[in-house]
Amino acid sequence: MSEWIDKFKRERELKSAIIFSGNTNDIVKNDENGMYKNMVDFLIESLKKDFKNIILWDRVVGIKNQKVSDGFFDDEQEELKSGESNYDIGNDAQNMQNSPSKVYQDINEFFGFMLQKINSETCFILDYSDYIFTSNSNLSDQEKNWLTILKKAITENTKYGLSDNDIVKRNSIIIIITKRLATIPSSFYLNDPNVCEITIPMPTRSEREDLVVSADSLLEFDPMLDKAKLNDFIDALDDFTLKDIMQIIKLSKITTPRLNYEKIINLYKYGESKSPWEDLNREKLANINEILKERVKGQDEAIEKVKNVIIRAFTGFSGLQHSAKIKKPKGVLFFVGPTGVGKTELAKSLANFLFGDETACIRFDMSEFNHEHSDQRLVGAPPGYVGYEEGGQLTNAIKSKPFCVLLFDEIEKAHGRILDKFLQILEDGRLTDGKGETVSFSESVIIFTSNIGASDIENSSDFKVVKKQFLDKVKEHFIVTLKRPELLNRIGDDNIVPFNFINSNDFLIEIAKSKFKRIKDFIKEKYKIHDIGFDDEKKAYNILANSVNKNNGGRGVLNELESKIINPLSDFVFENFDKLAGRHVVIRAFENASSFDFDLE
Repeated sequence: MSEWIDKFKRERELKSAIIFSGNTNDIVKNDENGMYKNMVDFLIESLKKDFKNIILWDRVVGIKNQKVSDGFFDDEQEELKSGESNYDIGNDAQNMQNSPSKVYQDINEFFGFMLQKINSETCFILDYSDYIFTSNSNLSDQEKNWLTILKKAITENTKYGLSDNDIVKRNSIIIIITKRLATIPSSFYLNDPNVCEITIPMPTRSEREDLVVSADSLLEFDPMLDKAKLNDFIDALDDFTLKDIMQIIKLSKITTPRLNYEKIINLYKYGESKSPWEDLNREKLANINEILKERVKGQDEAIEKVKNVIIRAFTGFSGLQHSAKIKKPKGVLFFVGPTGVGKTELAKSLANFLFGDETACIRFDMSEFNHEHSDQRLVGAPPGYVGYEEGGQLTNAIKSKPFCVLLFDEIEKAHGRILDKFLQILEDGRLTDGKGETVSFSESVIIFTSNIGASDIENSSDFKVVKKQFLDKVKEHFIVTLKRPELLNRIGDDNIVPFNFINSNDFLIEIAKSKFKRIKDFIKEKYKIHDIGFDDEKKAYNILANSVNKNNGGRGVLNELESKIINPLSDFVFENFDKLAGRHVVIRAFENASSFDFDLE
């Protein structure tokens, strides 16, 4: 039996009012008959033996009497007979014996009625109470009057006397059901011994297991025969309500062909049964180095580290050292190195490799989150603040695209308070947004990039020396500067990936060739030219590579391409707009090697 049910059975003997909050919209198991019922139905069923009258009320339908003793509505019957009521009951007065002549949708009338009947062994259940009061801090006079009535009712309802058989005796009880306790004015329940607050938590592991075992015949596997799969399934249902689990079980029953528990959960959560991770295979992963190297040049060590992380996720060993119920991200990487060496490019390339789409790399420029309260942009503003309904940029992104590479660019520029948000993501694989909704990061790869130490470390071709210097700078930044060693521990030293300086002309030429191919494809498609190329390719690329400032890395290549190729090429296309179709554009280097000339053939 749940702890909150035990508390309810105990407190209802003592208190005049009980407020239920939390997971109140879920279903509850009745241990006496094994049936699952909605929260309200469960309360009514468990209270029927203790009260002569049970009145359920909400602002939509008013009173819905569940169990009423004879004569409870006699006052209403007298009004009806005297012609004071507009309701016509015909000749069947018996139908009205235990029914009110008014439904009391108006909250003022209902509270007055409740105060009148508070000593009649009645349980009043106020459902959907989230919408009764407007603001905890700014109550209207009318709302203050409602609170006064409630306080008066519970105070006058309770009697104390040591000489009585019941030391604490109360005739009636008021039960208030709300999703959030904050919707009920705190002045009603704080420091009041007549009122008890009970928070209904998410279902425990044993409650989830009871439900799954009860429905074993509807699942793809037999939980009674396969204990290992049962345990995995129960762990995977963490953060789901019992209603969710019921719907997952029904989805399993109506889905053809039958799906295993991982696929049926994915279908329920994301609307698709097949995870992009399932498209990975040994053959594809065997070529990951070559595929990533097509776009990222001169960073073989970093690419090898990325490969190891993805293979670990593919084989199921990612996060295996932690609790089975914790669904950590598929991988966490911290790219550090000079500017323009391919850190962001590698993240985009990985997203394209894993999910077939570069837009699956969701990038956050952390320089935009350098203020203390900018964490609200990531997870959403708290209730009552502007933008609350919009949610957070990060949590919204992961909800809409759970299979992704999350790229947090230049993480060192973010405010320290922002970094605290990553503690929960890296530890538990989830994060709660401003609206109280929990989102999962278990299907994502998280990549941080940083230029920490780039201005202090001397450009060198000795990678072992550069690697050690960058690792030392990262540790110093988190431990000494930020005083957040716990974040570094969650990332893991082995997941810090230093990038090389790009000093070799060979790598710069490879980058230039890769970027020029995009220019070539664009102009051929848009302007229908036959082809475009250099008259002396080797000479042209050497000119570009020799012009690059090595400290700017690959970004220096982009700058040289823009100034020496793209800008003059755009002028050439503009001047020869009507002559391009079907022609060959030739790019020639001048003898002084400082610029290029363009011609049509």
